[in-house]
Amino acid sequence: MKKLIEEFSAQLQESVAIGKKAKYSFPSTKFGQVVVSGLGGSGIGASIVQEYVIDKLAVPFMVNKNYFIPKCVNAQTLFIACSYSGNTEETLLAVESAKKSNAVIVCITSGGELSSFARRYNYPLIEIPGGMPPRACLGYSLVQLLFVLKKAKLLKSAFEDEINDAIVRINKETKAMQKNALSIATRLVDKQVAIYSTAGKDGLAKRFRQQLNENAKILGWSNVIPEMTHNEIVGWRAENKNIAVIFCYHKDDFAKNLKRLQVLKKVVRQYHPDFSEISIKGNSYLEQAFYFIHLTDWISLHLSNLNHHDPIEVKVIDYLKAEMAKK
Repeated sequence: MKKLIEEFSAQLQESVAIGKKAKYSFPSTKFGQVVVSGLGGSGIGASIVQEYVIDKLAVPFMVNKNYFIPKCVNAQTLFIACSYSGNTEETLLAVESAKKSNAVIVCITSGGELSSFARRYNYPLIEIPGGMPPRACLGYSLVQLLFVLKKAKLLKSAFEDEINDAIVRINKETKAMQKNALSIATRLVDKQVAIYSTAGKDGLAKRFRQQLNENAKILGWSNVIPEMTHNEIVGWRAENKNIAVIFCYHKDDFAKNLKRLQVLKKVVRQYHPDFSEISIKGNSYLEQAFYFIHLTDWISLHLSNLNHHDPIEVKVIDYLKAEMAKK
């Protein structure tokens, strides 16, 4: 896992190259919506892209994490099936349903049944490098989603500059990021983690939580401002030394959300004076996103080492898949 995290910026570079070289086209259909179906490490990229495109796409962008698809999927739907292994049963069932609904389908995978499905029905197939944990390949799937939207003439190519800026920042600041990550990780040992982020970064906070789940083998939760200041804030009523709190934000976030964040800190401080903060760096959404992903991946790895866990091992997921495969 350490090597995979170290190579994140190189993965982003390779992902851009894959996106540019991919040869496929779409019919003259005017898309009325985009639906991405994917789960776990294969699906979190769609959640992040959803937040990126909210002020860029003129059509709805939905993320599906179920066996079934929304009833609104039809011939004007761009349906993207994303499964790193190509064998995610929920995604395979969903894409079959999308076919029956006459959606325009694109498949992103490293192989497996999804690759065979795409070849069988001559759907555009974007193949990404395989043989790694899906959660360590977020750069591949996320970047390909952006290129699909570009090919569909729904998104302009400005995202490429944002990705390049992220690569430069990560390469320049990686040592400082590792040092910061270790400092934060030491405060999370033997704790459940509450991650609070500002609006527009919910997908990033979920990604962070999932990395703590899988790499560090701990439980926790994430929530977003302003929504959680209308409900969860009331739950802070007593000291709990088993919880570690992390606030995640960018200095240029919407002023009212930053003000809510400051009030939330005061409330939490009454019961939990020791918390961590992640001030996200970057001049664009994607630069900020990839900076945050890389930093928090290092946090999850350092915490895994401090907790004496193997960050690669996910035996309970393997057990679940084996049980689901039984007739």
